[in-house]
Amino acid sequence: MRTTAVRLYGAHDLRLETFELPPIRENEILAQVMSDSICMSCYKAVVQGAAHKRVPADIAEHPIIIGHEFCGKILEVGGKWRGQFYPGQKFAVQPALKDPNGPVGVYSVPGYSYPYFGGAATHIIIPNAVMERGCLLPYTGDAYFYGSLAEPMSCVVGAVHANYHTTPGTYTHDMDIKAGGACAILAGAGPMGLGAIDYLINRDRRPQVLVVTDIDQQRLDRAAQLLPVEMAATRGVALQYVNTRDIADPVQYLRALTDGAGYDDVFVYAPVAPIVEQADAILGFDGCLNFFAGPTDPAFSARLNFYNVHYTATHVVGTSGGNTDDMQESLDLMSAGRINPAGMITHIGGLRADIPATLQLPSLPGGKKLIYTNIDLELTAIEDFPEKEQSDPLFAELAAITAEHQGLWSAEAEAYLLAHAPSIEE
Repeated sequence: MRTTAVRLYGAHDLRLETFELPPIRENEILAQVMSDSICMSCYKAVVQGAAHKRVPADIAEHPIIIGHEFCGKILEVGGKWRGQFYPGQKFAVQPALKDPNGPVGVYSVPGYSYPYFGGAATHIIIPNAVMERGCLLPYTGDAYFYGSLAEPMSCVVGAVHANYHTTPGTYTHDMDIKAGGACAILAGAGPMGLGAIDYLINRDRRPQVLVVTDIDQQRLDRAAQLLPVEMAATRGVALQYVNTRDIADPVQYLRALTDGAGYDDVFVYAPVAPIVEQADAILGFDGCLNFFAGPTDPAFSARLNFYNVHYTATHVVGTSGGNTDDMQESLDLMSAGRINPAGMITHIGGLRADIPATLQLPSLPGGKKLIYTNIDLELTAIEDFPEKEQSDPLFAELAAITAEHQGLWSAEAEAYLLAHAPSIEE
């Protein structure tokens, strides 16, 4: 089986190549990737190359396939896994599998470590460790892109589950956000923040107050359009969007929204020291600060008020990814229609667009960039579809479909794209 894939050879060195995959072994599975969304973590790996802890030191000679937010269908199953998995079955992958026998030991994960296993490819070989650890998840949804978004959503889910609170006089940690409490998401109007808002207002355990801040009014307006305060109110959540750019004292302003009590849970969605310090300053008694956004600088630091740590029980947690249960919860909520992370996606492209999009990711506007690996299509913003419809009938139909879905990507749009876009093999 031949595959076309984006491979990493070193720092900033990505190449689109077609090559032959080896025959699968008894404990492996051959699969076709259909969609892969680009994560900022991919950019970090590409920037660092072999210096990244999940990337093998010998990638110059043995390159790896990038991409870890992918969904596809199974083509061939090795003997060990027949009966449990079958050809034609859709799947998603939990990438935090920690394969101790992989190329970099326990840090081995798809999209960083394997020569034949990553999302930015037409075809891949899924290694035994994925199935052994329960990280190959059957997917029954009607669109592949939801399977791709299950991984970033699992990061959101895992972060919420990682928060904890205590009862004075005991040492028992009550995991998760405080039910009926006050919650804030700082720098939270980006794609991952949208997923967090959606999850927090539509899950069973919800805050009573949810404040989302950002300094980009356009992003805040889009968030408010996709996730209106009126809709949150029907779930018993008082949702507020706040632009802190021109507020003289954001800490005082944000605390005033809780009548001065402060927040039970604060999530930091940008690795910026002033935002971390702002989060610390708005915590209430027993408040939990979750540092969600991972920095690229190993020396990143921010000030923390240890007087409050000692006397008001404030505390800090951090998560990197979600576990298999978190991803399964994401898939279940999407399949049940309780959450719709389609709003995270702002751009669509084919496999050839993956390299420039990954290399330029921090400077590209908008949210998630979704790559359909078997087609050839330039990276295009969904909002730009109408501009292209005069010259390309493909975009004319996509513009009409997305207009019917509030400007969002959808299962209908995906089906049309896969049926009519040129193949990467052409």
